[in-house]
Amino acid sequence: MVLCFRLSQQTESLYAFKRGEYQRCLQLSTQNVHTLIGGRMSCAHILTDAEFIQLLDDDPVCLTGLTLLVNPSCREDWGHIPISQLNLSLYLMTQCQMKLHHPVTSLAQTLDYIEVAHRKLSQLFTLSQLLLKLTEHKILKYISIHNR
Repeated sequence: MVLCFRLSQQTESLYAFKRGEYQRCLQLSTQNVHTLIGGRMSCAHILTDAEFIQLLDDDPVCLTGLTLLVNPSCREDWGHIPISQLNLSLYLMTQCQMKLHHPVTSLAQTLDYIEVAHRKLSQLFTLSQLLLKLTEHKILKYISIHNR
């Protein structure tokens, strides 16, 4: 039951992001991160499909393509590549913070959440690993540019 609610909230945050409602997306993604880091659901995953991919921006779509190239077993059932809800929420949170020009301290907190996610999550899913590393890289780049 909780998983369905979280997945519904994850989908709502994706739709908000796609519509450019970054404050709403940030709110939902932050709630998801707090729930997933603080609870037993940190291993919850979403299975990607064509409708899901359409809601993402360029970076995760490219990472999905890379996953298909790097991990041939994913090509057999490409519509069902698992992605961590926590990692996706962290990515959306980061993107929204940057689009809303949040202070560096806000992104530094998100970087702390990423460190927790690195420790908490299984490293079985290529797309989730890539997305988490990309998110971390984006934050570090943002911080270095805005700390000058």
